[in-house]
Amino acid sequence: MSHPLKAAILIISTSVAQGVSKDSSEDILRSVFEGEEEAGRWTVSDVKVVSDDILEIQRQIREWTDHEASGINLIVTTGGTGFATADQTPEAISPLIHKHAPGLVHAMLATSLSVTPFAMMSRPVAGVRNKSVIITIPGSPKGAKENLQAVIKTVPHACIQVAGADSRSLHAGGVKRLEKDAGIISLGHSSHDNSTAHHRGHKHEAHAHEHAHGHGHGHGHGHGHGSLVRHTKQGENPMSNDPSLGPTRRHRASPYPMLDVEEALALVSKHTPAPTVITSKVDNELVGAVLAEDVTASENVPAFRASIVDGYAVVVPKDGNMRGVFPVTAVSHAAAGEVGELKEGEVARITTGAPLPPGATSVIMVEDTVLKTMTEDGREEKEIEILADGVREGENIREVGSDTKDGSIILQKGEQVSSVGGEIGLLAAVGTATVKTYKRPVVGVLSTGDEIVNHDRPGHLRLGEVRDTNRPTLITAARGWGYEVIDLGIASDKPGTLEETLRNGMRQADLLITTGGVSMGELDLLKPTIERALGGTIHFGRVNMKPGKPTTFATVPVKNNDGERVSKVIFSLPGNPASALVTFHLFVLPSLQAMSGVSPVGLTKIPVSLLHEFKLDPGRPEYHRALVSVGSDGSLWATSTGGQRSSRVGSLKGANALLCMPKGVEPLQKGTKVEALLMSNVRLVL
Repeated sequence: MSHPLKAAILIISTSVAQGVSKDSSEDILRSVFEGEEEAGRWTVSDVKVVSDDILEIQRQIREWTDHEASGINLIVTTGGTGFATADQTPEAISPLIHKHAPGLVHAMLATSLSVTPFAMMSRPVAGVRNKSVIITIPGSPKGAKENLQAVIKTVPHACIQVAGADSRSLHAGGVKRLEKDAGIISLGHSSHDNSTAHHRGHKHEAHAHEHAHGHGHGHGHGHGHGSLVRHTKQGENPMSNDPSLGPTRRHRASPYPMLDVEEALALVSKHTPAPTVITSKVDNELVGAVLAEDVTASENVPAFRASIVDGYAVVVPKDGNMRGVFPVTAVSHAAAGEVGELKEGEVARITTGAPLPPGATSVIMVEDTVLKTMTEDGREEKEIEILADGVREGENIREVGSDTKDGSIILQKGEQVSSVGGEIGLLAAVGTATVKTYKRPVVGVLSTGDEIVNHDRPGHLRLGEVRDTNRPTLITAARGWGYEVIDLGIASDKPGTLEETLRNGMRQADLLITTGGVSMGELDLLKPTIERALGGTIHFGRVNMKPGKPTTFATVPVKNNDGERVSKVIFSLPGNPASALVTFHLFVLPSLQAMSGVSPVGLTKIPVSLLHEFKLDPGRPEYHRALVSVGSDGSLWATSTGGQRSSRVGSLKGANALLCMPKGVEPLQKGTKVEALLMSNVRLVL
């Protein structure tokens, strides 16, 4: 092709057209058209959004196909191919098609059916109108990607023919040339074609050789892939194992690039959903919540002029001289009744917080007075002597609004309500009953693996069984940071069981944490289930760190109760206990905090000095579990919790910090300054 073919995308969704929800298919389809394998073949020249309306759909299709100047070679519609009442795409497209293309329909359905039987519920249509090829694909990002990838390599041939190319010259060289031009390796040809067989065998040997060296085994033999058909270059399509292919065809090396921790954290930040605003009651459940808007006082505090001491309300004369004996004419308590206006030369007994009597201009502390006489019944003061001179108006008085003025901002957006009580007290003082806050995400915690048993199961372990330490540990950690947690139990290493457990978890929780099943074994099914069954996107699957290298972060598109498409977050953490807890604090916690509106996110980082020599890992940066304490002089020191093996959960016993240790051959000496991430309070060493 001398020029790229032009593609147009038509998003068919009433909710997207009305701006109620956001489309997520366009980016997926663009990634297929603009991927490395298709680079130079396609350009996406137009994208339009229409409602689930037959006339709107047909109007846009005609605009693209009935005007030769548009030059659109391929039209891909996404959405409206199911059985829902509003799904009318096939009914809109079919009458417009001049030549139907059942082969394209069959290819799309066959691809989707290999993933799930429910693909038979899709009603795709494909064909030609004038000089444009039209295919209809599902609205889900996963289904859309699968269907487009199923035909993307062969559709250019149809587009070129439809545009008027000479068929004789186009087919010169036979099917094998067409497949080669399309980048397809087919194993359906006769085995006597030695050149093709030799090329294919050499490719697999090279592929196996690369795997062997990648693992550092040093073996000379290759790992044959039998009849596996690869449509992309090595490393171009980083997707997890396909469990249906069997254990012999699982990856020998991870298809996911190794990211630095900073790169992984950036992806967590980018793909964590924005916080949701809710209305919350002002009570003890508000602790830990982040305010989503400024809070304004709706009344003055105090609402009246009040005494700040126990003593006597007085009317100060111009000269400020209050020495002398004065009659006590009234008593003003905190729960005051009616008190008459005070005149100069009279005093009224008053308690702390009580309103001043009308006319009073100052308060004399009881310590500045002497009792002179009592009433006849001996219960009240009759006269007191004041010993104060130079008294000024306004002394010992809390004026109206002096603490908080009506209309002033008392708490700002982004402030977090602490357990100290100050924020709750301030809100209560001005009578605030509800505030806007960011919803704190609900966390679901799941362990995976047939070998995992509940930690409290009685009896001895059978060979191969492991007690579940990760689930109770992670539940405790998440709750300790103030999040509601749902215990999702243990899922077995069966694709269907795992998929259903994950779907159930996403119905209940905003963020899922799973442990185990993220390495390279044939039973490690989390990544395949997230990608292939749930239609999720794995943003990273390996991190250059110790412990926690196979940590996985993914998002899955789902519909909420309002029918809007949203993302649910899944963190698949390693199965080793220490790895799980370290990666929870390093990756999961910042995501939870971002969804809660907390800023900045992540553990507090402080500089500390090493109390003894620390060995380094030569290959990866390490997050060393340690105890940070403060000396009597205020200096911070870190000591190791002992053996750091990733399976040793005891390495986190007593730990309050993760030391950020670089990779290296030589150990770090005592006194070296390193950065520490604080997981809990620092202790004082006397």
